[in-house]
Amino acid sequence: MRWLRLPGTRPASPGPVHPGDVLAEAEALHVRLGAREVLAGVDVTARAGEVLALVGPNGAGKSTLLGALAADLPAAAGVVRVHGRPASGWSAQELALRRAVLPQSAALSFPFAVEEVVRMGRAPWAGRAEEDEDDSAVAAAMAATEVTDFAGRAFSALSGGERARVALARVLAQRARLLLLDEPTAALDLRHQELVLRVCRARAHAGDAVVVVLHDLGLAAAYAHRVVILRAGRAVADGRPAEIFTDRLLSDVYQQPVEVFPHPRTGEVLVAPVRGS
Repeated sequence: MRWLRLPGTRPASPGPVHPGDVLAEAEALHVRLGAREVLAGVDVTARAGEVLALVGPNGAGKSTLLGALAADLPAAAGVVRVHGRPASGWSAQELALRRAVLPQSAALSFPFAVEEVVRMGRAPWAGRAEEDEDDSAVAAAMAATEVTDFAGRAFSALSGGERARVALARVLAQRARLLLLDEPTAALDLRHQELVLRVCRARAHAGDAVVVVLHDLGLAAAYAHRVVILRAGRAVADGRPAEIFTDRLLSDVYQQPVEVFPHPRTGEVLVAPVRGS
């Protein structure tokens, strides 16, 4: 599949990224959806070289925050910056070169093959020198997400979990330095949940900034370098999982008794609901 370059002036390619660079940030961010204020004064920073997990109960504002960081949702107040520039200052083409977004669900109206769907992630690079990397980028992304074996199958014929992995492969193939992933493990079995979070860590180790919405606190504790806990549109904690995951805070945020304890062999943080009487 070949992609046509969009008309107009070609935007500049992204500059170099160094460990610790701020690739996305929200400052005093307020977002309204209709009459409801979904985010109320949130501050968050995503840096190159780290996995940042957004956690919290349903309706806390996690997906809305991710959408704002992606410049897909406007701020009612405050500011969102992507690669150091206010999000509103980037064109759609410029954003596509700098950030890749995985939404909660992936749907296509036409029977594209899996490889064609993954190759869509290369569209922003059409007509550039990086276009020469298309084949290798697509192959590497499919291998990382374990979808190579059904490259020729129709996307519409896949299971929910298989579609989720193909959608992630598309994001990886884009090779943007900022990855924004909304519940990438929701439809996956245990093996592939772990696979996806290992891929996130690998991308961070390679110097990317990865922001991921998660419901599984165990996965967040195991793989995130830093976690932001959201409740009712506000960030109530921001730090390393071992520092901010406490019985008291999590039980309060989720309105469910939670126990946090060290793994008996590794000492890593484990999170479990308190069940029974």
